[in-house]
Amino acid sequence: MSDFQTLMQNEFGVEYAAVLLSDLALTELGDLTGEEALRQGIDPKDIWLAICRAQDIPEERWLGLNKKPKE
Repeated sequence: MSDFQTLMQNEFGVEYAAVLLSDLALTELGDLTGEEALRQGIDPKDIWLAICRAQDIPEERWLGLNKKPKE
């Protein structure tokens, strides 16, 4: 969970990350917000990826800023 929070805050900033979690309806998660999805026990990784796709975050940043996929 702390990785999820770090990813959100690094990508969007503390304030905007909180807004996205509470207000952004994630269509691929049945229109749940991030907060609702977390409360329902959906894996934070799935929520993070849904937010990335909804916000058009480039795939190279899905692992976090300055992180590369393991080969």
